[in-house]
Amino acid sequence: MDTLGTRLKELRRKSGLSLRELARQVDVSPSFVSQIENGKSQPSVATLYAFSRRLNVTVDELFEGRLAPTAEETVPAENGLTDPASAWRPSEFANRISVVHPSHRSRLDMAAGVVWERLAATPETSVSFMKILYKPGASSADTEELSRHAGYEYGYVTAGQLEVRIGEEVFVLNEGESLGFDSSIPHLFRNPGTVEMHGIWFVHGRGDHAEPTISEH
Repeated sequence: MDTLGTRLKELRRKSGLSLRELARQVDVSPSFVSQIENGKSQPSVATLYAFSRRLNVTVDELFEGRLAPTAEETVPAENGLTDPASAWRPSEFANRISVVHPSHRSRLDMAAGVVWERLAATPETSVSFMKILYKPGASSADTEELSRHAGYEYGYVTAGQLEVRIGEEVFVLNEGESLGFDSSIPHLFRNPGTVEMHGIWFVHGRGDHAEPTISEH
């Protein structure tokens, strides 16, 4: 999250959009975009996807910006090597292999108690492989906004409970349950329980960027 604001500003400028224009296109206030870029506010999942659509980047690209750990930051392993993420660097396959120690994962802390951790960082741009956390009551949107985007999502709940709304259907996933769905269908996630929800999520497919869908309830 420390680098999200900086990364967002960099991508916005690279796309030639002013802060005010990006805010208009995403349907939020310019002051809110400014607060995110300055690290003073956190976007919801729906807003993060809206940014990625307007800036024509994948959500994975919003994770980037964290520097690789220095020699002083690496943790020696029992076999004398450095941490797994660093151990692969000398390999000729390093640009195609991503081994990430938990302490070196890129992480996004978003509004309403939602956390994403990137589990791998390969050059593949059409895939996001993440560990997700929803605190009790946390939702993927600040309101009842249903978001949609290109591709398919696959999820597995490792702890807690997740309510998933896809179109007119509502599913409640408990520990050990999983799902897959077309992400172009408007959807919303929420933790209806009293304990944290943890899960492993896989989002595949970039394609054309879909527009957000707003649903009033």
